[in-house]
Amino acid sequence: MCGIVGYAGSQQAVPILLEGLRRLEYRGYDSAGVAVVSGGALAVARSVGKLSSLHDLLARRPLDGQMGLGHTRWATHGGPSEANAHPHVDCAGRIAVIHNGIIENYMALKEALSARGHVFASATDTEVLPHLIEEALAESGVSAPAAAALAEAALADAVRAVLKQVRGAYALAAIWSQAPGVIVAAKKDSPLVVGLGDRENFIASDVPALLKHTRRVVYLEDGESAVMRGDRCAFFDALGLEIKKVPSEISWDSSAAEKGGYRHFMLKEIHEQPRSVENTLRGRLGGLGEETGLTPELLRGVKRVQIVACGTSWHAGIVGKYLLERHAGVSTAVETASEFRYRRPVLEPDTLVIAISQSGETADTLAAVRLAREEGLKVLSIGNTVGAAIPRQADFNFHTFCGPECGVASTKAFAGQLVALSLVALHAGTARGFMPEAQARDWAAELQRLPGLLRRTLALEDKIRAVAAELRAARHVLFIGRGVNYATALEGALKLKEISYIHAEGFAAGEMKHGPLALIDPGMPVVAIATRSDVLEKTLSNIEEAKARGARLIALCTEGDRRLRGMADHILELPPVGEHLSPILNILPLQLLAYHAADLRGCDVDQPRNLAKSVTVE
Repeated sequence: MCGIVGYAGSQQAVPILLEGLRRLEYRGYDSAGVAVVSGGALAVARSVGKLSSLHDLLARRPLDGQMGLGHTRWATHGGPSEANAHPHVDCAGRIAVIHNGIIENYMALKEALSARGHVFASATDTEVLPHLIEEALAESGVSAPAAAALAEAALADAVRAVLKQVRGAYALAAIWSQAPGVIVAAKKDSPLVVGLGDRENFIASDVPALLKHTRRVVYLEDGESAVMRGDRCAFFDALGLEIKKVPSEISWDSSAAEKGGYRHFMLKEIHEQPRSVENTLRGRLGGLGEETGLTPELLRGVKRVQIVACGTSWHAGIVGKYLLERHAGVSTAVETASEFRYRRPVLEPDTLVIAISQSGETADTLAAVRLAREEGLKVLSIGNTVGAAIPRQADFNFHTFCGPECGVASTKAFAGQLVALSLVALHAGTARGFMPEAQARDWAAELQRLPGLLRRTLALEDKIRAVAAELRAARHVLFIGRGVNYATALEGALKLKEISYIHAEGFAAGEMKHGPLALIDPGMPVVAIATRSDVLEKTLSNIEEAKARGARLIALCTEGDRRLRGMADHILELPPVGEHLSPILNILPLQLLAYHAADLRGCDVDQPRNLAKSVTVE
């Protein structure tokens, strides 16, 4: 799974495909390839490694054609190799397919195809698709030379017939040398978007690949397909019946997905957080009902909240549980979506399910949403991607409007999620009569001050870089926090491990005596979150326990708090903010700490090994 790009029009396809793939590099990948049709022949070029390798290959062996497909692959079935790179072709080399997702029954399909004489060149699940399309076209009786309309219909019918045989997730596109100018695309459980241009059309797995050419897009739903030429695009349901799709207009342009002078996307996105918070707050302090559907009446009727999410979004959900229980008086559970969907949860009536996903396409979270909907529950989606699969299936949507996030390690999207959950808790607490009016006014005022406080915190970057220089040689790091900042400790540890490859763990500080203290030896870095809170005195005691065992202490505290002086080796003083909003502020220096440690270690910050931006398969 990773990047998909397709083009049909009057321009040379290869430069457009390569540029589109470059804009999807943030998703992570280990190989890349393109296929074009020209003069009734299919030509394919593939390479292992970065796009520069594919670019060099195409400079030596140019491919000519005005229609084609491009793909960047992140290995699932079969390791990184040229043979396993997409596009994959059939026996005759006339059909090319690119695919994101996993074909779960590929082994049985492959064995049957091999028994019928098909020869496979890769270890991937994807390769069964072009061979199955090859058979379906042969059964249709359509072959060259055929009328253009007949060839187009035959390819579309063949793809639909093949998809009835496969189980699993897919976003795919297929081309056939005998149907020049035609791309057939389809999706199930993996994102795919069609871009509508001026006598040229595009497909992609994510919007940034399209924005240089068009901002009019159509999101395919599960089971839908598109048959695309340069001059037209038709959409079909799972039965092959043509349907009408209303294009969406993307509000941000391609420059928003560029680095803007920063060394990495991640650093740019860390620095964008004050603006991201402003965007998430805009127009929402007065109420959420008109935009999201979360009316006071609905919030009063909620008896229980179930939060489902994965990774960083799960950490945001832990903060959400704290806020909703403590400040809105509603029982709240939070669970990783991958566990929730398989444990047969007991879902009670009047439960509001909150699904949190930056991309809106996370496979496990999407499945959890579907499970909740099947049980008749209402779903609120909190995400950063308008038009993605999860918000399309949810009853209510809270878009964070943080703009495109290209770094694999989430930063500004996390801040947006925390602000969204804070707003939900604020309005729920008010609607349910749980939060006094004066407290609500103070909370709203603090939210308005947050962007300025974040800008003040960014001014600590030079000091944080100096701390990171010491951290770069560490093998293990512990992060500790209490209360709402337990989640901050988890997220800080995740940021460090995923981009610097330093082993890091986050713990509730009160649990240190129950095992984690055994990990501490002299000189081991411990990052402690000790900003103003109701349990600060207890946190300070936990910090002393770590220090007594020789830990090298890096502490976050509130400006003016002198209690850590003489105990901590490094102190980062943050502007004062209420405990309920402190994770939004506290995570910023931990993001910078992880970023600079990774950069100093020479790591690929934006594309860490083995990871992809959006996890759209299990």
